[in-house]
Amino acid sequence: MIEVIGITKAFATDCSDVLAVDNVNFAVKSGEFVLILGRSGSGKSTLLGMLSGLTRPTTGTIRINGTDISNLSDDTISELRAKEIGFVFQFSGLIPTITALENVMLPTLFCPDGPGSRTRAVDLLRKVGMSERADAYPCTLSSGEMKRVAIARALINAPSLLIADEPTGDLDVDTEIEIMELFRDLNREGTTIVMVTHNPDLVQYVTRTYRMTRGKMVMSDESLSSRKRAVEPGANVND
Repeated sequence: MIEVIGITKAFATDCSDVLAVDNVNFAVKSGEFVLILGRSGSGKSTLLGMLSGLTRPTTGTIRINGTDISNLSDDTISELRAKEIGFVFQFSGLIPTITALENVMLPTLFCPDGPGSRTRAVDLLRKVGMSERADAYPCTLSSGEMKRVAIARALINAPSLLIADEPTGDLDVDTEIEIMELFRDLNREGTTIVMVTHNPDLVQYVTRTYRMTRGKMVMSDESLSSRKRAVEPGANVND
């Protein structure tokens, strides 16, 4: 699904170049739910931008489903994003002058030959528990409801990869749990998810965790939920 080989991202300053991402290597298999955990300024959002083709790496290679996206033209990478990648950001970014249903359908304008349709949008709103608010405008929705609409919007073109950048950062604890359980359900249905966060409590929802600090991947470990699934009934666990 994703293969990252030796990527760096440097930003020029008046004095020197700053390495936001420093020689990162990792891979994500199809069907995984991967969490990239790190403090603000660790480079995790810059890394996510490169995975999605929104930012080009200074050096290194990124392959998505076998395609090297590092040097694609702007038009080609835009087409790939429209078809293959769904986005959920910290702030929902809904268009305030159109309804929830119309917001979900918006990405179909950029992928007219894709699977997105009004019928699919209605079904996705039902899947995220928002079918009764399909005709509501964003100003009438809670933060959690707006995030659910944003998730449905990210899925409208049936992407193979869902990328989420601090998607629960603006939510209260109870709503955060609801959204993470929704992500986990989507992953169990087959959606590959890569998410960044500063919140270590979210490790329990994912299949693998990577940790970043000062632009580097410093460790990788299986999540709590992954370890629990690996334990056979009746096994003797001594941790």
